[in-house]
Amino acid sequence: MKKILLVLALVTYVNLINAQDTIKPTDSLEGWSSDGKITLLINQSAFSNWQPGGDNNAAANLSVNYNIDYVKGPWLWDNKILASYGLTINDDDGMRKTDDRLELNSILGRSMNKKYWSFSFYMNFRTQFSDGYDYNGDFVGENEDFPTSGFFKPAYWSFGPGFLWKKSKNLSVNIAPVTSKFTFITSEIYTINDDDSDNVYYESSNDIETYGVAPGKSLLYEFGMNIRGYYKFDIMKNISMENILSLYSNYLNKPKNMDLDYTMNIVMKINDVFSTNLTFQTVYDDDAFEGFQIREVFGLGLNVNF
Repeated sequence: MKKILLVLALVTYVNLINAQDTIKPTDSLEGWSSDGKITLLINQSAFSNWQPGGDNNAAANLSVNYNIDYVKGPWLWDNKILASYGLTINDDDGMRKTDDRLELNSILGRSMNKKYWSFSFYMNFRTQFSDGYDYNGDFVGENEDFPTSGFFKPAYWSFGPGFLWKKSKNLSVNIAPVTSKFTFITSEIYTINDDDSDNVYYESSNDIETYGVAPGKSLLYEFGMNIRGYYKFDIMKNISMENILSLYSNYLNKPKNMDLDYTMNIVMKINDVFSTNLTFQTVYDDDAFEGFQIREVFGLGLNVNF
């Protein structure tokens, strides 16, 4: 884990050094500004009398990436909305969820009269829209009664004061050394215990620790440090990369064991409407899973820009 964090820190440092000459300083225009886009990613396969075999399938992923910002004198207020939902349909499994994310980020800052630096207060909220399941080999019939996640199952809310370094709307780092973090579970969810036999057991959040929340409880409180970084740049003409990194260390329990959430969005523009989009996300949070969680979405995008 330490090696991975060291590599990420090195990459971030190199990008920041390169950005010194490639990114213009923060725009000084005052008032409200907003920008963003809605993207529909689609892919589909169909077979008829195809001897090598194959399942008919179709998939769609709808995502929103939107910024609402405000600048007035020494004050700034940056807000980002990230939302996505994806479904796939095939002949064997029917309809299943492939993506589900709702995230709100907000940073209020006041200039320190030093270049690019501000006092700040940040807030982050994360959850998902609908129930999710562990699609194991026995996922049929009554297993659909055992969701492993859902709306506010769990939900994460964190906030705290700190320091913001912002060179432009495309390059910023916020450091919050005293952050409160809450994990909510509003109703029962389940984990699956497979004893390497034909039997699969579902364990309720009332019976075991789930997402770090103690059995029978609905809330976990943590206190620690949060570091959030954002960097967007053009790899080459019509190809852009967006990087969003969040690190969290809980002072109260295993402070050296950092939570990590990294998202990379690459957009390869075809024209003003169509693009090829790649999203890669990796999460490390041993309260949820003792290992790296990985999500990847790739497809042709239909874009509506604001």
